[in-house]
Amino acid sequence: MKSNSPQEKHEIRPGQSLELLKELHILTRDGKLNQDSRRKLKQVYHLYQFIEPLLNTVLQERGQLSLVDHGAGKSYLGFILFDLFFKALGTDHPSRIYGIETRDELVARSRELAQRLGFAGMEFLNLSVAESTQSVALPAQIDIVTALHACNTATDDAIDFALKKKAKFMVLVPCCQAEVAAELRKTKSDAVRGNALSELWRHPIHTREFGSQITNVLRCLQLESHGYQVRVTELVGWEHSMKNELIIAEYKGGKNTKSAQRLHEILNSTGLQSLERRFFTV
Repeated sequence: MKSNSPQEKHEIRPGQSLELLKELHILTRDGKLNQDSRRKLKQVYHLYQFIEPLLNTVLQERGQLSLVDHGAGKSYLGFILFDLFFKALGTDHPSRIYGIETRDELVARSRELAQRLGFAGMEFLNLSVAESTQSVALPAQIDIVTALHACNTATDDAIDFALKKKAKFMVLVPCCQAEVAAELRKTKSDAVRGNALSELWRHPIHTREFGSQITNVLRCLQLESHGYQVRVTELVGWEHSMKNELIIAEYKGGKNTKSAQRLHEILNSTGLQSLERRFFTV
């Protein structure tokens, strides 16, 4: 499953479904690449270069793989991954991609498109994250969990799912975190009087930005405390938000008590004790 040469990395690759690329608006209706579609294709390949090695690792270790995409929406990510990687495994291969989405119409649309394209290894489930954790429609263990721009606490729900499913890898691009900022506002008066560091979130705009930043810090510590090795980088050129933070976690085993302790201390020092259950319960 090797990628094409560098000079071809922003061009359509051999075997890619042109029909799919039109559906995703990466190709124009007449099947052409214009400046806008080349930019979209570049974004797709930029994300894929992070995920492809994880897919190869699991496939080499287990001979098959399962991937769950939470908050799938129109399942663009799942379709791209299937087209670039899973399709080459063959129609009888047991590997699967599961798209989890709560909106009926998007699930129905994705099912129809997968059937039309012959992507038999894709399944779409109309479930919340909490429901998916208990659903018999999913395997007891999942290899890779993705959540691309899952809004607010949906990213945390995806992490909870991955921990309970003992996922080998997680690929997360958080979006519009609001819960922590709201908690910071509730305790601002008390915190400002007793903690000089609260100047970091005293002004409203700083509360919002600091809340977003600290949310991902807490998530990384949470993952580390459960034995994951965490890498944080940025998706370049994506327009969904000003900040496209990419969190990649790989399970290495054991528990990291130091990270758990730091997580506990940060929650206490920022007045966020009410969120301990979210970051410590599995």
